[in-house]
Formats: sequence, structure tokens, C-alpha cells
Amino acid sequence: MANPVGEDSWLAYIDEQRRHATDLEGRVKVVELFKAALGDEPASLRLWLAYCEYFWSLFTDCQSPAAASWCEDDKLLGRELFSFDAALSLWSDGYNATKYRISDSHLFWDRWIAIELEQLARTRTPSGVKRISHLFRDRLQVPHSTWDQTSQMFSEFLTTYNNAAYEKEFQDVTRTAHDAKAAYEFREPQELELTRAQRAGDREAEKNKMRQYLDWEMAQTSHSSSTATANPLAIQLGLGLYARALTGVFAFDDNVWNNCAVYISGLHRQAKTQPSPYTQPLPNLLEFFQRATKHCPWSGPLWSRYILTAEDAGWSFHNIESIKHAATNTKALDKDGMAGVLDMYTAWCGFLKRTAMDPNASEDAADVAEVGLLAALEDVELWGKRLYKDAYKGDPNFRLERILIQFLTEVKGDSDSARGHWDRLSCQPLLANSYDFWLNYYLWEMVVYASKPKTPSPAPPTPSTGAKPIRAPSLATDVLQRALGQRNLDWPERVMEVYLQHCNDYEQPDTLHYALDTVHKTRRLVAKRRERENAAAAAAYVVQTEQAANHVAVGSAEDVPTPGSSASAKRKRDAMSESAGEAASKKLKSAEPVTVQGDLQGTKPKRDRENTSVMVSNLPPDVTQTAIRRYFKDYGHINHIVAQKEAHGMSAAALIEFRSSYDADSALLRDQKYFNQSQISVQPGTRLTLFVSNFPPTADEAYIRRLFAHCGEIFHVRWPSLKYNTHRRFCYVSFRTPEAAHKATLMDGEMVEGKFKLQSKFSDPSHKKTREGAVAEGRELRVKGLNPATQDMELRSIFSRYGKVVDVRQLRNLSGQHLGIAFVSFENKEQAASALELDKTNFKSHILEIELCRDTNYKPSATSKGERASASASAPATPSPAPERDGDVSMGDGPRDSPTAMQGRSPAEIRDRTLALMNIPDTVNDSRIRALVEKHGSIVKLVLKPDHGGAIVEFTDASMVGRAALALEGFEIAPHHKLRTGTVNDLFKGKAKSAAADGSKTPKNWIPPPPTVRRPVLGRGGRRGGLGFLPVAKKTKGE
Repeated sequence: MANPVGEDSWLAYIDEQRRHATDLEGRVKVVELFKAALGDEPASLRLWLAYCEYFWSLFTDCQSPAAASWCEDDKLLGRELFSFDAALSLWSDGYNATKYRISDSHLFWDRWIAIELEQLARTRTPSGVKRISHLFRDRLQVPHSTWDQTSQMFSEFLTTYNNAAYEKEFQDVTRTAHDAKAAYEFREPQELELTRAQRAGDREAEKNKMRQYLDWEMAQTSHSSSTATANPLAIQLGLGLYARALTGVFAFDDNVWNNCAVYISGLHRQAKTQPSPYTQPLPNLLEFFQRATKHCPWSGPLWSRYILTAEDAGWSFHNIESIKHAATNTKALDKDGMAGVLDMYTAWCGFLKRTAMDPNASEDAADVAEVGLLAALEDVELWGKRLYKDAYKGDPNFRLERILIQFLTEVKGDSDSARGHWDRLSCQPLLANSYDFWLNYYLWEMVVYASKPKTPSPAPPTPSTGAKPIRAPSLATDVLQRALGQRNLDWPERVMEVYLQHCNDYEQPDTLHYALDTVHKTRRLVAKRRERENAAAAAAYVVQTEQAANHVAVGSAEDVPTPGSSASAKRKRDAMSESAGEAASKKLKSAEPVTVQGDLQGTKPKRDRENTSVMVSNLPPDVTQTAIRRYFKDYGHINHIVAQKEAHGMSAAALIEFRSSYDADSALLRDQKYFNQSQISVQPGTRLTLFVSNFPPTADEAYIRRLFAHCGEIFHVRWPSLKYNTHRRFCYVSFRTPEAAHKATLMDGEMVEGKFKLQSKFSDPSHKKTREGAVAEGRELRVKGLNPATQDMELRSIFSRYGKVVDVRQLRNLSGQHLGIAFVSFENKEQAASALELDKTNFKSHILEIELCRDTNYKPSATSKGERASASASAPATPSPAPERDGDVSMGDGPRDSPTAMQGRSPAEIRDRTLALMNIPDTVNDSRIRALVEKHGSIVKLVLKPDHGGAIVEFTDASMVGRAALALEGFEIAPHHKLRTGTVNDLFKGKAKSAAADGSKTPKNWIPPPPTVRRPVLGRGGRRGGLGFLPVAKKTKGE
């Protein structure tokens, strides 16, 4: 016979059996299957409805002479088995089992009452009217979602069958149903939210709403125990809600089963301590645990509670032993590792010990318990070896061993045998290095010492010249001395503290003197051990620093030129050069205050994730960040957590970043401890994360994962925010193991796509490369107020008086108009400083403003220029990428329109060809957006605006805008980020949404630049702005 579990499985199995039930025997078998199904799912509305409908069909078929599928003999026997009274009784049982399911119980009630009314319409007997009136009154006293419809049905019933008593009946119903209506109205908001989630078809949302509803319902019940007892509805509604959850979305969720077990157990305890006349029958705990372990056979806590409840109920030894056998025979007990196995065996061994300690136990109870305890230890050891091979080191909490030791001590009175078990445990490295184990051993020795009676003193005392022996717990002292002899003890300081206190309380001066010496020596050894650990960590980073000599830190990443690349590095100033001259000047000034702050930050890393993180594995698969924070909160402040399921889906792992390395070291004490029922591993997070740069500009997370796929499992990829510097192009790749990370560092220097020399080094925030280039070295000047007719050679001639001029660049916009700004680079900073003498001098009837360029990371936008479709045929080849000093690759500009052609474009024409993309995370660069947009048409210009969460794209033709908008609307450019399209005005009304992998926020010590203030500028033609003038419109026109 099949063994279905769950409502859906039972319905499917029974439906299959019904198809083959062609005779009376087969139909009776189906009825028996329904009974068995309702034994497993007693509150399943679907099962009850299907059962009652099937039974009613059997009753009607037996009575019908036209039922061709029934022979006469079967009809005669069927009339006895499937009688009218039995059918109505079954409907009544189903209603009582499901009536407190306030959201859907009306489905069962409506069908039942329709049958009752149909039968009454045929007979019209006074007893029938009285019976159905009673059913309606009972129904209206139960909270349910269709109370008004039920009330209307009752009104119609009274009008038809008992109109004389209509007013009195409804007065009574209104009075008695007040509590039911109030109870449903109180819960209606929760029901509506749950119904919305169910109708949306979102399974996870439904689970979340049901969890919230359960927590809310339990809070109402536990808020006031007196209220819960006085109101019988509170308990029944709580049980009805759990019935819905455990036959629905949480049928196989062991956490919800455990929560329900705690709830029912509390109700039974409350019924014993606070008896009340309102107390209604509660679910049988043994039947509940039988169903729970059938639904979740992997849950050790459920099996242990089942054994404990059976013991509390007075079950015989053989019946409880059958529960233990059922648990060990299931193939799912070790689904989550050894945690479930140990939980079940702990409950079984506890039962054996308590049985032997019972004063009324039989003579052989102690022998049976001893054999059972030793067998349990052996079974667990074999199970662990079979599951983990040699990696299994036993239970770090040694629960079964402690039960056996207590049994030997208290029942057998055999302290020596118990001590032998302690000694064997002390030889296991897992326990020998645990201070918790040694303190438990010590406390046991003290209990044994205290239990031994003192030798009575002679009365009267006999004079003696010899000294009397003084009784002392020397064995307990020896345990603490052995503990301090362990070189890798996880918390020797605590053991030393107990050792000194013990010797002060119980031992003689010579022993205390020895203890002081031992503690002094041990403290020195521990100090040296800590020094060695710190030195080893420092040495590892020295090696790392030597290997990463050319490593580039955050914000100053530098690409390495390749043979086919351009020799000159072009600084990206396009975002500032394309707007009006004064706007460019203000943007540069607004960025200047950031430079000082950035320099200050460069002296000390803001966050040292690599040295303050730990990797935690073998967590429960459904673990939440809140649960992880609560578990590790005692070990220090947690900055950030990245948690995800393992590839096999059986467990989860988390990378936890603490505030300091000391906190991270403290968290390592939780290694091999238990997180709920999972034995977790906590390892240092060092040498797991790589700093990767100089990859293709269009690379995304999928590309990075493919690039390093052969190295090992990648745990997480973290991208920098581009909100304050759009030229950043690097990422941090965290691997699952140090071996995989080391293998990835071997790719450092490899050529990617034939023109990018990859940088892949261990991340080290303390190693930051000094910036290079004219601006960083202080040898570049910014010249403003130039005459538009000025030529490069004229500037070279003027500034060459002060030194060798390396480069001269004059800024022009897309229309070819001179912006009156130029940048002049000298050979060294001394020459540049001397050229500042030209500040405020007159050159071609213009007063020059000259200042030293200051290095800044503030680059809030990025612009890439395209080419017109008409020029693509005759365009020369685009030059290969050249490395930038800040870590970006400068993508070569293709041929552009001539200034004459650019000047012919009107602002309205530009607006028609411009499309704004919104909801772009601030970790996506302009190269990725350009690669996406160019599939739908050639572009003139693309401006990335991370501070507004979008980009502005100007196409070469207006027809391309609509085609691109249709294709890109709703496109998921990053997880949970779907593109929206619109106008430039729509973009500047929005705000950026960060999608940084680490969820980092703006640093507290970062000073944002002052906002750009737009003011009228003298000498400008065109319409003046007045009231209602929109700067955004002006900006769009300029673009």
C-alpha cells in the first residue's frame, strides 16, 4: 500500500482508487482510505468535503433503482452501511472539525445546509425545522467570512418554516453572535492581506503573510492568559489557523509544526493549572506528534518531543521503543546532518536514564538502561562515520555521554567508570580544546566530591602530635590543571580564573602557590601564542603585499597599456565640457572640497572587510539575516552580512563583516557549535576576496563569474557605486575557499579579449598606489577666460617662458564652440607654480584666470560620444582603448559631425532624438548601457547620471527613439532593476537607487559637494528667465 503524506497526496491517491472501485468491496476500501487520510489530516476541509460528498453519493446510489453499476446484493448491503443517519452524522463531524477555519469553512457548511434544506423540503417535519434552526444558531455563533450570507439564509428559512418565531429568533441570534462578529472583524485585516497574497499566486508572499498572521494570533492569545481562558473562541481560532497552515503552505515546514506543538502544549499546561468551565477539548498531543513526524521525518526536535510526550503519557517501554525505531528507520533523519539524529537519541537516552532512576522501576531497569545507552552511543558513532566518514568528530556538546555519565554516577554509583568516560572524551581534540568541556568535567568532580560523606571527628578529640589530614577536592584540581595543559584551548583565560578561585576556596597553601605559578606561566604562553597568531597573520599580508606590488586601491585603479593601445591617456572631461562655460567652471569648483577629504581618507582605510570578516557555512537553508545577527550579536557589532543558499540547497552560507578584527576573532569561538539544529563552521574570511580590475568595460556579474568559473565557486561579487565617480571600473570577487581565490590570482596579468591586461590580486585596503598624471603631480594649470580665437600654438608660446609645456588642450562643445577654457601641462610642478604669475593678465582683450588643477575623485557623470549613421561608412577605424590613470579604459571617439552640421540642429530636434533611461542602479557604467542601446540605433551621445539613477541618450535619428523605448521598457538591466523610459525632465525628477552588492551607504566622513547654483550670466542672448523659468528646460536645450 502506498503511504501518501499531505492533503494533495491523499486526494490524488484516493481519486485513483475511486476509479477502480466498481463493487461494494472497492467502495468500502475507499471509505477506509478516507478515514485513514483524515487521521493524518483531521482538519483538512478538502478531504472532509470529498469524503462527505463520496459517502452521500453512496447513500443516494443505494436508494436509486436506476444505479446500473450496483447489483441488487450490493444495494441491500449498501443501505445498511451507507444509511441516511450515517451520512448526516458524517456531515456533522466534518463541520465540527473545520468550522473554525474562518476563511473557507463556509464551503463545507453551504453544501451541508443545502442537503439538510433539501431533505426538509420533502418532509416538513417540526423536528426537522427545530434541528435546522439549531444548526443555524450554532453556525452564527462561530466567526466566519460569510456571516452576513448565513444570516440571510437563516432569515429566509424562518420566513418559510417558522415565521411566527422570526423576531424572537433573530433577537436571540443577534445577542449570542456578538462575540463571533467582533472576533472576525478583529481578524479581518489579516484575512484580507492573506487573501490578496493567495489570489496573486505568489507562494512566498502567502507564506510570509501566514507567518505574520500566526505570530499575530499567538500574540493575541498570550497577551492575557485570563482573557484567553475566559473567551473560548480565542483558543479555537488559534487552533483553526494552525490547521489551515499545516494542511496548506506549511504542511512540510518543521518550524511551524514545532511552533504549533509549543502552542498546544501550553494550552494543555494552562488547562491543568487554570481549570475553567469554558475549556473545550484540546488536540491530543500524541496524535499531533504522530502526524508531525510523518510530515517532517527529518526533524529531530519533533521526534524528541514525541518520545517525551509518550513518556509523560505513561506509555510502556516497548511502545516508546517503537517510536525510536520508527525514527531510525526513516531515511530522512539525517537530512540536515547529524543534528536531527542527536536530538532524537538524546530524548531516547534521557528516557532510559529516567526509567532507571524511577524508584518504582523493576530490578532489571538499570541493566536495560545501561545496555540501551551504550548501544545508542555506538549507533550515533556509526551513523556519523557513515555520513561524514573520518570528518565526523562527534557531538561538540557530548550530550549522550553526559547522560551516560550521570547514569553511572547516580544510578550505578560507579564514579570510576564515569570518570573513565570523561578521560576518554578528553582525548578527543574537538572536546579537549573546549573550555566548556573542561568546566563541565570539573563541576562533575565537585559534585562527586560533595556527595561523599565527611569522616566524623572523634569525640572527645584525641591529642596527637601528628597533623590531621585535610580533605580537598584534588581530582577536581587535577582536571583544571589538565585543561591548562592544552595548548589550543579556546578560552584559557576563563579556565585560569576558575582554577585560581578553586584553589583559593579548597586547596592548601602549597597547592595554591603551585596554581599561581602555573597560571603565571600559562599566561605568558598564551601571550606568546597570541603574538604568534598575530605575527602569522601579519606575515601572510606581507607576502600578499609583495605579490600585489602594483595593486591599485579603490578610486585610483589604473589600466596597463597594451602594445596595440594608444600611447596617450585622454582624461574624460566630456561631461563638463559639453555644457555652458560657466557651468563647467562651477562643476569643477564644486568638486574641489572633496579632494582634501579624499586625501585624508587615503591615509587610513575606511573599512577593512578582508580582516574583519568570517565565513559561516552549514547554516539552515532558510536562515534569515536577522537570525544570524541575533546569533553573533554577543561577539561584536556586525557591519554587513551576505547570506545565500549553497549550490546543493541543503544548507546556507554567510560572509559576516564585523566592525573590528577583534570581533571577528571572537566569532571564531562559535566554530563547530550549533545554530538551532545545524552544526556550523566558522572560518576566517581572510584571503577570500580579490580586487579585480582592467576587465572589459561592458563586463557584468555574469561575465566575471564566467571569467573565474574554472577557479572555483564564487560566493559574491561586489561592485563599487558610481554615484560620485563614474570612471571607477573594478570589483571585489569573494570566493568560497582560499584555494579558489589563490587560483584566481594566477590570472593576474592575463590578456582578456586580446587588449585588456587583467588585474587580479588579493584585496588589501592598506596598500594604495600613489596617483600619477599631470593633475595628481600638481603640474597642470586650468586657464579660463580665453578669447575663442586663441590657438594652441599661442598658448604654448606664452607658457613656455616658465618651462617645458607637455600638453595643451582647449575645451569645445559638440557644436565646435570654444568654451574659453584650456588645460596646460608642464614637465614638473615647479614650472607650473611659476606660471601662476600669468593669473589676472590681459591676453587678447580678455582677463585670464589661471589656477592649479586639483585632483578629485568626484566625477558624477560620464559621457560617451557616438557617430552619425551617415558618417559610419567613411569613418576611420576606432582606436584601441587606452588606459586611464583612475582605472577606466578610455574608449576612442569615432568620427563626429562637423561643427557646421552640429550647429544646424535645433533644440527641438535634439529633444525629439533624445531618450532618458531610468531605474539604472549606480553600479552600472556607461559602456554597458551603450552596448545595450546601440542594438536599437546609432547614437550621437550618451550621458550617464548615477546621481539620478539613469542616462540620457541622443540618437542620430528621431525614429530610433520610439523603437528603442519599446525595446528597453521593462528590460531587467540588473536584478530587481527594470528599465523605464521617458524624457529628460522625467529623469531629473527621480533619485538614484543603489544596487551595490554590499549594500554600502555613503561614508559618514564624506563631504558632498555644494549644489550647483544656476544664475543668469551677463552677455548671453536669448530669452531671459523669470517666474516659472525651469532650469531643467535650459539644461535640455544646452544638451
